[in-house]
Amino acid sequence: MVYRIHFTVQDLARTRVAEEPMPLHELELAARALQSRSQPARLDAWRHRARAQLSPQARMALALMPAVGYSPSFISPVQVGPVEELLEHVRSAPRERVRASLLEIAHSRPLLPAWAHRLADDSTLLAELCTGLSHLYACLLAPYWAQFTERLTVDRTLRLQQFLTGGVEQLLTQANPQWMRWRPPVLEIRMVGGADRDLHLNGKGFLLVPSMFCTRAIVTAGQPVAVSYPVFLDKGPRELIALASVPGQARPSGALTLLGRTRTAVLATIAEHQGCSTKELAARAGIAPASASEHATVLRQAGLIRSLRHRNSVQHSLTSLGLGLLNISDGS
Repeated sequence: MVYRIHFTVQDLARTRVAEEPMPLHELELAARALQSRSQPARLDAWRHRARAQLSPQARMALALMPAVGYSPSFISPVQVGPVEELLEHVRSAPRERVRASLLEIAHSRPLLPAWAHRLADDSTLLAELCTGLSHLYACLLAPYWAQFTERLTVDRTLRLQQFLTGGVEQLLTQANPQWMRWRPPVLEIRMVGGADRDLHLNGKGFLLVPSMFCTRAIVTAGQPVAVSYPVFLDKGPRELIALASVPGQARPSGALTLLGRTRTAVLATIAEHQGCSTKELAARAGIAPASASEHATVLRQAGLIRSLRHRNSVQHSLTSLGLGLLNISDGS
């Protein structure tokens, strides 16, 4: 089964990659992953901890976001912003939009919870649903949000490199080759189920959305049309439960003075030129490429930078730990 997205010249010109995470959209994908049986090695520990923490309101929200199938679009907008602000938009959504959103999925989900059909007319029930979404976010995403933001930065570095070397064609070809195939001027999305479908962008543009929890390709037919794909993991699958320890871990003992003058300069150079290659790093820091590679290895092992290999080069970006170390040393 294939979802065919038809591009015009205007759509190609308006194709872009999301600059920031989209909390409620990512929450829907996390809710799907929670209920799925895929990726046991990477996700089972996270699922076990999350399920033990779910409140009754969170389970209520979860009932609207199945592992496979459609969810009401009004609860998971493809938008950036603070999660509290986005939840307020959901809470104040016009009744007509809520009703239309539920009707859109009624044919594919005939067994929606009975209470869901009252959401358009019961503001108290809608408020309770929003409370559930908030609880679900705190349980599924909040502990990992900083790490996801870091990985989004790494992924954007790779997509920028693809765009610079091969334009939109390479971007669409390599973003998610397992599930997406670019046959100009049509992007084919392999679907798990459902009939073949065609969608014409008609100049409204196209958005690629990197996701921590997406395991294939998810089409969101909004304006612009968006397709979520798995964020690039430079070291392969990891258990999300291990990521939870990162936000609270102690910073390396000592300050920048203990790194040494050259290594500190390398760290500062990466901070100023996120995504720079080892060759660029060496030139900007005024050191030999071999020395730049050696210093980058030490900084990466210390958790201060993240390195991404793409073709014959390696790009380096600061982690939140590295940024925090620089900010502390600058007195900010």
